[in-house]
Amino acid sequence: MRKQLLASSIQLAVACGLASGSALAQTDVEPATATASRLAQAADALPVVVIDRAQIDASGHVLLADVLRDLPQASFGNFRPQSGSSAQGIANIDLRGLGAGRTLVLVDGRRVSPSPSSAAFGADLNTIPLAMVERIEVYASGASAIHGPDAVGGVVNLVTRRDFNGAQIRVGHAASEVRGGDLDDMSVVFGSSTERTRLVVGAAKAQRGMVFTRDQIGGDVRGVGFYGNNYYDWNTQRFVTVPGFDCNQGAFYELATGVCSFDFNQVAAQEAKIGSTSVFLRGEHQINERWQVHATASVSRAASFGRYAPTPGAVVVDDGTPNDINNGVACGEGGCVPGTTDGLPTYYYHRFAAAGNRDDNSETIRSEFLVGFQGPLTDRLDLDVGLRRTNEKLISLGRNYIVSDLANQLANDGRYDLADPFGAPPEVLSSLKATTSREASMQQDTVYASVHASLFGMGGGTSEAIFGAEGTKVRYRDNYDSLSEAGRILGTAGNSAGGDRDVNSVFAQWRLPFTSRLDLTLAVRHDDFDRLDSQTSPQANLRWQPLDLLTLRAQWGQGYRTPGLDITTQLPSPSNQTVNDPLTCSALAQPPSCLVQVPVVTIGNPLLASESSEHYGLGVLVRPLDMLRISLDYSNVRVADRITQYQAQDVVNADINPSIFGPLPNGLGVVRTASGSIGEVVIGYGNGGASEVDALDLVIGADLSLGRYGELGTELAVSHLLRWESFSPGGNGFRLEGRFGYPDTRARLATTWTLGDLSFAWRAHGIEGQSSGGANSTVGSYVTHDLQLAWKAPWNASIVAGVTNIGDRYPSLRAAGDRSFNFNLYDAYGRTPYLRYTQAF
Repeated sequence: MRKQLLASSIQLAVACGLASGSALAQTDVEPATATASRLAQAADALPVVVIDRAQIDASGHVLLADVLRDLPQASFGNFRPQSGSSAQGIANIDLRGLGAGRTLVLVDGRRVSPSPSSAAFGADLNTIPLAMVERIEVYASGASAIHGPDAVGGVVNLVTRRDFNGAQIRVGHAASEVRGGDLDDMSVVFGSSTERTRLVVGAAKAQRGMVFTRDQIGGDVRGVGFYGNNYYDWNTQRFVTVPGFDCNQGAFYELATGVCSFDFNQVAAQEAKIGSTSVFLRGEHQINERWQVHATASVSRAASFGRYAPTPGAVVVDDGTPNDINNGVACGEGGCVPGTTDGLPTYYYHRFAAAGNRDDNSETIRSEFLVGFQGPLTDRLDLDVGLRRTNEKLISLGRNYIVSDLANQLANDGRYDLADPFGAPPEVLSSLKATTSREASMQQDTVYASVHASLFGMGGGTSEAIFGAEGTKVRYRDNYDSLSEAGRILGTAGNSAGGDRDVNSVFAQWRLPFTSRLDLTLAVRHDDFDRLDSQTSPQANLRWQPLDLLTLRAQWGQGYRTPGLDITTQLPSPSNQTVNDPLTCSALAQPPSCLVQVPVVTIGNPLLASESSEHYGLGVLVRPLDMLRISLDYSNVRVADRITQYQAQDVVNADINPSIFGPLPNGLGVVRTASGSIGEVVIGYGNGGASEVDALDLVIGADLSLGRYGELGTELAVSHLLRWESFSPGGNGFRLEGRFGYPDTRARLATTWTLGDLSFAWRAHGIEGQSSGGANSTVGSYVTHDLQLAWKAPWNASIVAGVTNIGDRYPSLRAAGDRSFNFNLYDAYGRTPYLRYTQAF
């Protein structure tokens, strides 16, 4: 099964006439810009995927995140907006499945800060308008020697528009087969240039509606759980429906076992509603014959709305109080008559449906400003200097959440009748609810300078080098409301965090063109942090073209990833967790396998160190014909000292037996009493374990001229994981590739046929099947097809009609996490026709 998708894709590409320059590939149109190199190199020197504006438009997508979701190198998929998540409105990019926090996103070669929601989620793509992007460059390997931290799994560089003249207005609408998933977009771009000045300014707006779970695949299946309206019967020792409660009202229903359940699928939404509005500007001005000033500015607002089912919670009422149940009868108003109680409290598993659904609104505002100067210092030295500020602020509000202490108080005094919650007065329902809040921000200020030097002549041209330095100050704040921090809110939690980080960097890159067929590029970067160990990252790239039709390339380098400010500065949070600890069991005169509840403190670990990584790659590019290109690249990435979240049992295991479970991470540990029993467990994030990935990327591409029948281009891109292995802190390896949720192969076939003013595009996307052995952890291969027809009208307009997922394909209903299907790999919008109109002036 795992080889079937790859073989079928290759056969399909050959049958279609092979690949194109108008599809996604390592194009040789122009060299990459500050993606994998700061120096201009031959286009075939590095395996950089370039997606130009024509390819973006042919994809049918209007959101940046959707374009990047199609990348075969996004091995295990990307996080996308979803209700019920602290990262509700975020969309990101995760190359090679190493985690979005290990994929660096750039805009014009400058890093985009991670979302203030969580550094592990990486940059939020919903804050970057696709309308301002001219092309996307993707390098799926390490590049810390060029860009510093976090460029471990790869780099995505968004190059903005600069050569644009005139005006362009575009509007579009897409209607999904599944109700609620419609997508509307509009944008306007103006551009003008003279001999000395170029200016591009634009605005964009896009919005996707909310898809309720009941309207999605699997939504016709009732949600099941104890949290309906049940109490624990001490006589039968099981949970049953609360006496007097109508369990057939609203989304409540009774199971055959007598348990009252709640169909959360009827009211909740797995998908989140998202919308973004942006304005952007880029300008350049030639001050004189030698010096140029350039500036970019943008402001974007990304908003999301998510709906989760009413809050579930456990409620405990005291013996004899109005809601206390004795032998199936509630005490009632005023409490039980003395002598009629059983001396036991009553435990409820209750859904606070009368208080309403949990509604979350989040808004992220991202702004960026850069100004720089470029000009020659001498005939051989050119200076680039500037400063940049980015600021991203998140505000999130959650409504209809329940304050646990107040709910218990109102249930105990009888004002909230658990047998008739919908009969509670509005003032009672209002008094047990709270609006949660979160305000987070991430600000980066950077000053940079670099000198480009033309050094000396060599057999293949002039040897060039670039030397530079930059200083960056990061300021991070994340503040939750006091009730959430204290753990008093049912159905949510959060801990405030905040801190600053300064880093000063120096870097250099040197290209040595020994001949026109052989060149070597060396790079090194040193980053000095105020609160972390300094890091030095080297890199070397070699290109050799022994024949006109054959190019060989190789890369090697080292890199690193810094711990996020959120997980190093989070305020301590106490709780209790159940663990197995033989020493505590012995102190309590219990068997060694006993389970005990112990005090736990979750901390932000200030002793976290950076991850280290090493990567290398080998590739071959063959051009047997002028119109045909075939490339095959192998890459290996290993991440050590992985930043991992340790739970209480993980810390206890490492404390008891470090030879098997690995040593205790710095900053975490177990505090024991004199008897050896656990007094406290300190948990959080620590360094431990490793990951290693071996991958193959195949690209077959060509352009065909059909004479009076136009031009045809087709391209096949396949990314295959030879190995994806995770190592525990104790050194035990576990292979993931091909297992459920971890496909070992992704492929895309892109075909474009152009005839005069008409063009037809066909895209096929494939995800290999996966299996972990059981029926509920097995899915087959998943292939979708997109079609598009575009016409260039004689009045300087373009009319585009298309369909994504024309076969109306849906993912298998195999639960992944708390979702009914794998949200990262698939969507369930179904067949989505769209129509877009563009008018140029």
